[in-house]
Order: sequence, then C-alpha cells, then structure tokens
Amino acid sequence: MTPIKLVLADVDGTLVTHEKVLTPRAIASVQALARAGIAFAITSGRPPRGMQMFVEPLGLTTPLAAFNGGQFVRPDLSLIEQRVLARDAVEPVLAIIAAHQLDSWIYRGNDWFVRERHGPHVDREEWTVKFPPTVVPDFSDKMDEVVKVVGISDDLDAVARCEADIVRQFSTNVLCKKTTPHRDHQPPAVFAARSQPYYVDVTHPEANKGAVVIALGKMLKIDPSEVATLGDMPNDISMFEKSFRSIAMGQSSEEVKRAATHVTTSSEEEGFASAIEHFILGSNL
Repeated sequence: MTPIKLVLADVDGTLVTHEKVLTPRAIASVQALARAGIAFAITSGRPPRGMQMFVEPLGLTTPLAAFNGGQFVRPDLSLIEQRVLARDAVEPVLAIIAAHQLDSWIYRGNDWFVRERHGPHVDREEWTVKFPPTVVPDFSDKMDEVVKVVGISDDLDAVARCEADIVRQFSTNVLCKKTTPHRDHQPPAVFAARSQPYYVDVTHPEANKGAVVIALGKMLKIDPSEVATLGDMPNDISMFEKSFRSIAMGQSSEEVKRAATHVTTSSEEEGFASAIEHFILGSNL
C-alpha cells in the first residue's frame, strides 16, 4: 500500500460527535499520527473562529481549511488565502434559497450575518462555533467579499431540492457563458453541497473539499496519492475523489459510503479513532 503522509478530516459528524465532543480517544489517535510522522489537517464548512478550538487539543500545525476551502488560515487564524464568491453570484443564490423557502446566512471574513437572531439553527450554530452572529435587516450591503452563503431548513427534502437547483442553474450558466460569450448577465459558477442534511453551503467554485486536498498537498508538498480523507456528508465526496484513501463514517448515507474506499463506525461509536487505528496506522506501520 502507498504510505499515507497526510490525513485530512471533516469536523462535524467525523472528528467530533453529534454533540460536538472531541473524545479523548480521537485526541489520542491524532497524537499517534504525529508520532508516526503523518500530518493531520481539518476542513469544515465552519468559519475559522469555529475551528480554532481544535488547534490546542490536537496540536495542529497545518493550515485550517475553513468554509470548505473558501479560506485557508494558519493555526493562529492569520490568513493564508481566500476564495470569495463573485458579487453577481450572491444575489441569484439568495433568490434560489428564498424560492425554496429556506432561511439564509452570509459569511464574510470572520463575520457571520443573519436576518433572524433565533432563526432556524442559529442558536445551534452559535453554540457550535462559539461566537454570535450579527443581525441585519437584509443582505443588500453585504454582497461583496462573501466567502459562503448558507441555506437552512428542517425540511430536508427542500434543502436537497435547493442544492440541486443551484447546481443546475449555475452549471447551465457556465455552459451558456462558454457557448455564448456575450451573455454578460449570466452569473458566474459556484459550488453547492450539503454540509449537513439541513444546510446547503454555496462557495466559490474552487472552494470545495476536493480542491482542499490539492491545495494542502501543494502547501505541504504531499501528493494526493499520499493523502487519506475522512467525512460523512455529500460535500465530503469531492475530497474522497481526490485522495488515495477515503473513509466514510458509519452514519453516512449510502451515496457517501459508495464514494469511499472504506467505511468506519459512526461518530457516536468512535468511528474517527477507529478509522485512524485500522485504516491509517494499521497500514502505515
């Protein structure tokens, strides 16, 4: 087997449990990677401030890939690089989200903007990332430098339909721009995928977890053939496709499991630590 030099893990539902707990066994498994000379990095739809809590307990020295690769920051949260949505993509995305009757959030830099202080999942997100949102009446003056737009609803079918419509519309727009270059009013491409069943994340087309594998590989001088990835949601499939070894969590959908080379137990059953012990360290020792 090709020896693994970098393990890249999703955070929510993978590295931590449903209740956002980083278990002692998960910490020990990351420490074991370090002793074996294997780098460890994390990527998430979370903003950088929502990932900082893992730096000290895991001893992270690699860049943090926040917003699914929309921002790369150092462990001290200083910016390495970012990929923002084109301004003329933001409004059409928000319109599609509204058409599906989803609530919406906007992230710019370290700021999180919402229109309802206690809208769907706002309190849960605040508890997760450990900082509050900024409440605004509308997003009309927040369209520039947007790193991520989120559509939120507990109608999971509506979230899935919204994701599909965003992908369909913006894929069509890309084709239109290629075949009819003078159609200047077509918005540019975006990347859309569900990071949770109730969230659809919309980012720059190069801000996705597959691109994270490539970008981190360049930063750390590690080839994708030497990378293993772990995740649990559809937005993790793109990084599975770019890495040599991929591990789906036990609670993942069949779609996600089929995309992975291995399946571990669930996040509630120490699936992350088990995957490191069996599928990474076991084949690297």
